Amino acid sequence: MSHVEQFLTMEEEQEIVQAILEAERNTSGEIRVHIEASTKIDHFSRAQQIFHFLKMDNTKEENGVLLYVAVDDKKFVIYGDSGIDRAVPKGFWDTTRDTIADYFIKGDFKQGIIAGILSAGKELKAHFPWDYNDTNELSDAISKG
Repeated sequence: MSHVEQFLTMEEEQEIVQAILEAERNTSGEIRVHIEASTKIDHFSRAQQIFHFLKMDNTKEENGVLLYVAVDDKKFVIYGDSGIDRAVPKGFWDTTRDTIADYFIKGDFKQGIIAGILSAGKELKAHFPWDYNDTNELSDAISKG
């Protein structure tokens, strides 16, 4: 079994998907989680590639958020599309990053991911509230590479 498959249990993955559903319940924003072993390029650039590969840059309001985790590299990136980046207060992503890192340092990867998802969801709700004709534009499943 690969490190990616061992990173989270099936139950933990389901809890993360539930957190995504909860975070997206009151917003038109889209949140995805991608987990892979490692990358040969810098992690921010890889997160940008994955963001595009998952078609997260095709959301109507440019309000997608990707939480990218490279397990073996022990790195993660929170990548927000231009719409959400323009809307969030200065330092928001740093605060979210620090919250996730605090959990990751303790080895509580599931809770770190969930905390990041819920933080992003709260901010998405404030700037991109759910509308009656809103549709879930992207899968909520965790993607793996």
